[in-house]
Amino acid sequence: MQHQQKLHELLARGGLTVVEDVRPGSLFPPEAGWRIAQGIAAPDGAAREALDSAWWRLLCDVDGEFLVAVLGHRIGGNDSWWTRVRYAGSGVPGLTGDPGFLALSLDGQVLLAEVSGAYGSRVTALDRLPEQLEEAAAAAGRETEVERAEVWAALPGRRAWPLHWAEGIGSNPAATDELLIRLLDVEVGFLHGCDRPAVLDAAVAHPDPQVRSSPADTFRPRLTSDQWVRLVRAEPSPSRRVLWAERACAWGVELPEDLYDDLLAGPSRAQAAELRGLPAHHLPSLAADADPRVRATACARWEDLAAPLRARLLADADDAVRTAALLAHHDSVPMPREVFAELPAPRRALEQCRLSPELEAELVRDGDAEVRRALAANPRLGAHSVAVLAEDPYDDIRSAVALRPDLSEEQRAAVRYDFDPTSMSRTLPWVEGLHGDADAMRRLAVSSHPLIRRSVARARRLPPDVVERLARDEDRTVRLFLAESCDDAPAEMLLEVWRWWDGSFTHPDRPRGHPNFPRTGLLRYVGDPCGRMRRLALDDPKSTPADVAHLARDPEAEVRRRAAEDTRLSPADAVRLLNDPAAHVRDIAMRNPRLPARVLAGLLHDRDTACTAVTNPAIPVPVLHHILSAAAAAVAARR
Repeated sequence: MQHQQKLHELLARGGLTVVEDVRPGSLFPPEAGWRIAQGIAAPDGAAREALDSAWWRLLCDVDGEFLVAVLGHRIGGNDSWWTRVRYAGSGVPGLTGDPGFLALSLDGQVLLAEVSGAYGSRVTALDRLPEQLEEAAAAAGRETEVERAEVWAALPGRRAWPLHWAEGIGSNPAATDELLIRLLDVEVGFLHGCDRPAVLDAAVAHPDPQVRSSPADTFRPRLTSDQWVRLVRAEPSPSRRVLWAERACAWGVELPEDLYDDLLAGPSRAQAAELRGLPAHHLPSLAADADPRVRATACARWEDLAAPLRARLLADADDAVRTAALLAHHDSVPMPREVFAELPAPRRALEQCRLSPELEAELVRDGDAEVRRALAANPRLGAHSVAVLAEDPYDDIRSAVALRPDLSEEQRAAVRYDFDPTSMSRTLPWVEGLHGDADAMRRLAVSSHPLIRRSVARARRLPPDVVERLARDEDRTVRLFLAESCDDAPAEMLLEVWRWWDGSFTHPDRPRGHPNFPRTGLLRYVGDPCGRMRRLALDDPKSTPADVAHLARDPEAEVRRRAAEDTRLSPADAVRLLNDPAAHVRDIAMRNPRLPARVLAGLLHDRDTACTAVTNPAIPVPVLHHILSAAAAAVAARR
């Protein structure tokens, strides 16, 4: 808002009346205008020594209105909004000089600009803008091999943005393992998506602890079990060693026994005692530990403890240890009323313990709804108590009962539960535990509860009859989960899901990346009224460069984006899409390897595009090494 106010004040001083701020929408975008003003992929003859009143008259419509953007006055980032203004004067508006400006006619035909650079002020004036941009793109697309070689030989050369290169170069698919290993000393952000064994090996062996921890501290680590173990062993901080061990165990890594020994012998023994997979032979020492936190942790493995150890913990001098032991003991032994009454905080007992019949009957009719709410999910509750809670006046209590695994589907259907079909769904653990049981999946696939059917659909493999049933489910989230998780999902359903879903954060490649997704016969969608279906046409092996060129001019941005990522895109169309109204289309076009080297070099030297441009796989590997050297020097200078 502050930038907007300052911008409006500046425009007013230039003799302009602000009409409104305008998102680019389908307009020529300011971002592309700034590049042309700097000479990147600009039409020949765009540069001028000055702007006279004739150009300004050409710019304005009959009411004296046009669009303007002022450098550094950002609305939405990257000076990415136009401001519609009106000029009633007869001369030249007061926009010349610093900080720099763009002006665009309302019909998109005239572009005027002035920006300051390393070599002084650069003035741009273009009429017939769309036509001239088409001609400039075609000319750029005729770049020869000799010209391309000359461009790469000159890099990095002129003014550069090496810190932005450092941020982006690790995402270049053409980068070799050798280059990425060099990059570890400069920037580690790329490790969050790295799956290259040699690079990850180098990372977990790196002397810098920040580098070592980066591949593990991600949403979905790609470390092997051996790399996890090496990471844990190399970590000097005892607390962080246990943290990485916890992460490794959470991802299914089996730690070697000697590593458990080391972790338990360290100062973070209390945290290490909580590690899943801890060998049972450690339990006696944990149950007798001097630290009550460790003894309390041992109670979580109650079934693995010998009877004398259990008795000792139940009589422990520490209140927290005795409580933990008592709760564990009453997982299987019914808890009487007098024991329950002595608990300092009864909620865990309500949620997990086996209760005596008298206590249970009393609690399910307790006047406190919080008591009944806790009981509703207790897996050890008796059938009669479950039936009582199934009739509870509170919707959320009945809804919790409806998801219990001990109900038959007939009983479940009789419960009046609440369910918001638009709410975020998580797989029910008890259903997930039955994913390998074909009979259970058949039974649960016809459940009246959508969340149970959704949980079934998350199974990686399912019997054919279950897949067929879920593929026709009335709840489209069931079909979505089947598309995302089940390798047996049918092609027809995947295509149907694609019409309204193209990937989530956790499953970005589904349904289109599913192995059963149709790969042929998709060219028939090239003229489909639905843009989502037109996007699929280029996946067909029979599609041609002409189809790519056709869809690169599609009215919908998502279709143009698909064309922009296609390696059959012509160099001229790649340049033209750099001026697309949609930012994500421009971004993909910058990464297309068909982009002419001269244009790509300009993008590499533009502050706003350097980080994206350096990910383009057309940049030769030797040039990437030169770029990395410049980036390394810049990063070292800042340290």
